[in-house]
Formats: sequence, C-alpha cells, structure tokens
Amino acid sequence: MTSEERLDRIEHITAGIAEERRKDRDEYKALWRDTQRQLNEVSTRLVQLSEADEEARAADKRLDARIQQLADESRAANKQLEARIETLVSAFGELIRHRQ
Repeated sequence: MTSEERLDRIEHITAGIAEERRKDRDEYKALWRDTQRQLNEVSTRLVQLSEADEEARAADKRLDARIQQLADESRAANKQLEARIETLVSAFGELIRHRQ
C-alpha cells in the first residue's frame, strides 16, 4: 500500500469518525432539548398540582367553616326546641293541676 493510499484511507476513516461525532452531537442535542422540555412540563405540572392543593385546602377550610356554622345553628335550634318543649310540659302540668 502506497503512502497516498494510506493517506486516502486515513482521510476516509477520519471522515467517518467525524460523521459519527456529528451524528452523536446532534443526538445529544436532541436528547438535551427533550430532557429540558420534559423538565419544563414536570415543573409546570408541579405548579398546577401545588395550586390545586392550595385550592383544595381552601375548599376544606370553607367546608369546615360551613359545617361549624350548621352545627352552631343546629345547637341553637335544639336549645329553642328544648325551651318550647319545657314550656309546653309546664303548661300541660298547669292545665292538669287546674282540672283536678
């Protein structure tokens, strides 16, 4: 093999290696872009989940407040009912005493 043939062969191999490196670089860049896109999507979704969690907590607080309000109203109505029943029982007692 002559020196010129060797140089041609070296140039051919070098060109092949350079082409492989270019393809690898392009692939790495595509992978990097895809990874960045996925990270951005995950970050966006994490923010959305965080906001949804805050909304759920706020809704829970509103629900707790409403339950407490209804419980208070129920207790007040119960006390009024107890007072009315006590008044009626007393009135029946008085009525029975007057009839005897």
